[in-house]
Amino acid sequence: MTENKYDSVIVGGGIAGLTCGAFLAKEGHHVLIIEKNKECGGLVNSFSHNSFTFDTGIRALENAGIIFPMLKELGVELDLVKSHVTVGVENELIDILDIDSLNEYSNLLKRLYPESKDEIDSVIRIIRKVMKHMDVLYGVDNPNFKDIKNDRRYLFCELLPWLPKFLLTLRKINRMNVPVEPYLETIVKNQSLRDIISQHFFRNTPAFFALSYFSLYLDYFYPKGGVGKLAEAVENSFLKQGGEILRETTIDRVTLNEKYVSDQNGIKYHFNTLVWAADLKTFYRITTTEGLPSEVSRDFEKVKNRLTAGRGGDSVFTLFLEVDIPTEYFKKIGKGHFFYSPSRKGLGDLRWNSINNIIKSSQKPDRSEILNWLDKFLAFNTYEISIPALKDPDLAPEGKTGLIISFLADYDLFKKVHDEGWHKEFITELEERIIRVLSDSVYPVLKEKVIDRFSFTPLSYEKRVGSSEGAITGWSFCEPIPVINKITAAGKAVLTPVPSIYQAGQWTYSPAGVPMSILTGKLAAQRILSS
Repeated sequence: MTENKYDSVIVGGGIAGLTCGAFLAKEGHHVLIIEKNKECGGLVNSFSHNSFTFDTGIRALENAGIIFPMLKELGVELDLVKSHVTVGVENELIDILDIDSLNEYSNLLKRLYPESKDEIDSVIRIIRKVMKHMDVLYGVDNPNFKDIKNDRRYLFCELLPWLPKFLLTLRKINRMNVPVEPYLETIVKNQSLRDIISQHFFRNTPAFFALSYFSLYLDYFYPKGGVGKLAEAVENSFLKQGGEILRETTIDRVTLNEKYVSDQNGIKYHFNTLVWAADLKTFYRITTTEGLPSEVSRDFEKVKNRLTAGRGGDSVFTLFLEVDIPTEYFKKIGKGHFFYSPSRKGLGDLRWNSINNIIKSSQKPDRSEILNWLDKFLAFNTYEISIPALKDPDLAPEGKTGLIISFLADYDLFKKVHDEGWHKEFITELEERIIRVLSDSVYPVLKEKVIDRFSFTPLSYEKRVGSSEGAITGWSFCEPIPVINKITAAGKAVLTPVPSIYQAGQWTYSPAGVPMSILTGKLAAQRILSS
């Protein structure tokens, strides 16, 4: 049986694991990253299909005071472009280019809902307030990526003046730490309007996090070559520093007292420190604490019970289209990142309640009932449409365009359909209906121009990324969040009950996202380097 010894082993080669590994390797640590797939990056990834380039998960990136300083500290350069956003409802479309676009958004909503002008004004005022809060939160580069001891200009001219404003802003934000749906109900009576504002958010997203979306739109950027170039750049930095990556390897046992993980072939990888940068429920299921002090084992079991009972957040359904339409056609309609609702009506109960009865029923679901629901759901839904070639023309063959069309999806629905044996049929019906909805609205020529199509479902994301319930941003907001969710305590989020064992990634802190995944990777590295 082969055995290997490392200063640090990192399980999970997503952006958190890569970040952690890069900073450890930079300081001379002997580091191994173990990744279950051929490629690293997780949801920060891109792939080619028929000469089209598509992004696997994330459609664009926001800096949030984290990504740019992380790249700078690692000495990594990326060719970046702005990823401008278009927002549309029915035939009303606007481009989000700067802060003044918020006025255009207000006017768009008022044209659609003239009876709700005062309520729209109230929502816009709140969004402006949230944007000011976001300007404070991300007003300086994150200090975890700065050399505070030696960079006196940053310390005295940026960080110290910023801290009081930051702490005051946190107190204001806490007042909006309630689910966005009931929060909007106190302001907006019109359910359709509430839906159009909120139905592309995760269920029960905290109001502050949800209503900060306008700031995110203005902060989006896109790496030339695809989102995966970010992960690729960090991976290359890691490898250049002497780091090692073991691909297509699944860890199925963690033995803490002897400090090793073992893979599907029984090969052991010994460590001084372990960073688990993958699904935390998996970690706690496959880890044994035999031989550890009783108090450590007891604390570990408490955390295990809390996390394994937790629920992953919303997943997505993604349709990839290759179409015989030049990018100029799509350029005339919107930008390369497009949030579009074919109907101003909104989803209402279609989003959650009506399908939950079918999912939870012990009876075999009636296919026609599900398909009837699907027709209405798709007609009133909001779609996130990414067109990589509008950001980088090299990402599609000349005269053709690739589209990535996504919407939030319920893992349990797809699991039920799969278990009933008609998953493939359901996906076919779903794809055809999406194409029809968009052909009947914003892209009239789409239906006749499809060259090829394929999809990722919540089950696909669960299998590919190893993410419980196919979740794309960690824990569900509908249940008590089982991990740290206060930014002032983020440094503790990477700790586990066991000394020398750390955690990083989207399951470590909530709300999650690429910047926070990167931050937890850096925080884990800092803990190891200072221990």
